[in-house]
Amino acid sequence: MVPEELQYTEKHVWVLRTGEDEVRVGITDNAQDQLGTVVSAHLPRVGEDLITGQGMGQVKSAEAAFDLYAPLSGKVAALNDELASNPGAVNDDPYGEGWLVAIDLTDTGELDNLLDASTYERLVYQG
Repeated sequence: MVPEELQYTEKHVWVLRTGEDEVRVGITDNAQDQLGTVVSAHLPRVGEDLITGQGMGQVKSAEAAFDLYAPLSGKVAALNDELASNPGAVNDDPYGEGWLVAIDLTDTGELDNLLDASTYERLVYQG
């Protein structure tokens, strides 16, 4: 399941453009499936500056941890506060209620560096 309307990174993060300069970010279905039942999400703070490729947190299951890398540069605009009480939303609805952070972009041109759905699907499922 790789939604066409999203863009992706090779590090299994999805990006949805929600405004002219804002995106919503989460981990892919493939990532949450490999991770197992999510028990916590350690995310950056609202207002924190992110740089593409730099670490921005971690999603943990009982068995493993998944390091999060910023897909784009910008400032953290919002966090999914629901994850504090319901981290399993990442498993149940990774492309919807399980989103992680919203970012106000520094440079919307960076969106051109992300993968489209078919490229991500080939990367993940065809090796």
